[in-house]
Amino acid sequence: MSPSAEPVPAVTLLDVSEGVLEELLELALGDADADEVTPPLGSTPGWNTDRISWFREFHRASAAGLDGPAGQKSWAISCDGQLAGSVRLRRTGPEAVEAVDGGAGVGAGAVARGGGGADADAGVGGGALETGIWLARSFRGRGVGREALRLVKALAASAGATVLVAETTAGNVGALALLKSAGAELETGAASETETVPVKGEIPLA
Repeated sequence: MSPSAEPVPAVTLLDVSEGVLEELLELALGDADADEVTPPLGSTPGWNTDRISWFREFHRASAAGLDGPAGQKSWAISCDGQLAGSVRLRRTGPEAVEAVDGGAGVGAGAVARGGGGADADAGVGGGALETGIWLARSFRGRGVGREALRLVKALAASAGATVLVAETTAGNVGALALLKSAGAELETGAASETETVPVKGEIPLA
C-alpha cells in the first residue's frame, strides 16, 4: 500500500430505531442543508417544521422494509462509530409507491450488510431498485459514500434486483463521480431554463 493511500472508512448500516432517528435528525439539522435531505416543503426556506415532520415520517414508514406499505427501507450510515447520513432502497416500477425522495437522490455530499441488523426484504423479482443517499458535510470526501454504495449494491443484489437506479443532477459533480466509480451508465435528461438537468444512473448488479 502506498504511504499516501487513505484508509477505507469502517462504514456500516443501522436500522433507524426511534433513538437513532432522533440522532440522525440532529445530525441533519446541524450538518446538512434541508434541500439535500428532504423535498421542498413549507413556506419558509431551510429546516422548517414541515421538513422535520417529513423526515420523521419518512424513516418511520420505511422501517417496514421493501415489502411494507412504503415499498422502501432506510438505514442510518455509521462511519467509524459515528452517524454520517442515511441511505435507502426503494422499489421501482408501476407497483411502486410514489417516490418520497429527499434532495438529489444520491445526495449532495456524494451517493449492505451493515451493523444493526440491516436487511433487505426479498421479492424484487429480478427488477430494479432505486437508491438515494445524503451525507453530513463533515463526512464528505472521505470515501463514505463509496462504501455505502458498495453495501447498498450488495443489499439490492441479495434482494434479487438486477440493476440499481439512482438520480441526481448534472451539476452534482461528486454524485456523478461516485456513480461512475460504481460502473453506472449515465443518461442525461433534457436541458431546461427553469429546472436543473436530471441525470439517471443505472448500475448493473448481475
